[in-house]
Amino acid sequence: MRKVSLFIAMSLDGYIATKDHQLDFLKLVEREGEDYGYGNYIANVDTIIIGRKTYDYVKEHIGLSHYQQSECQVIVLSRTAYPVDGNIRFYQGNLLDLLMELGDKPGKKIYCDGGAEVINEFLKLELIDEMTISIIPILLGDGIRLFTENKMEMQMTLLSSTSFDSGLVQVHYKFN
Repeated sequence: MRKVSLFIAMSLDGYIATKDHQLDFLKLVEREGEDYGYGNYIANVDTIIIGRKTYDYVKEHIGLSHYQQSECQVIVLSRTAYPVDGNIRFYQGNLLDLLMELGDKPGKKIYCDGGAEVINEFLKLELIDEMTISIIPILLGDGIRLFTENKMEMQMTLLSSTSFDSGLVQVHYKFN
């Protein structure tokens, strides 16, 4: 089975977006020429799985070229069927079935790119093998939590931690 990983940023108090779904707080740590390891990370990925809300956000605020120019297959989890758009495919089925289908094919890592609902569904089903979380030095106080209420204990092993001059701290864990 191919590895599923998470690479995401959150505020120090655990939010990946504000209550109105904005990501402006990420600009606090933007530095020219610094991608915080994303380039190396994405080089080892060939499949990106995202939720439809995240897809819509990227489409509106960043542009789909972010995904369309990628060499990765992009799978959008959606309750509504849409036609395939280049390397972007919409999927309405069972998450476990999708992972079994993808895991049976040779390839690189599978990147769970969010949002919170998708990430927490992956966690509930114990489908994430490792996660890299970049902690932004800000307390948002409210917003969309990275980790929602989870009824089970999940132990991890720290693989690495790195601090940057911007104040960002990045931790990389694998699940036991």
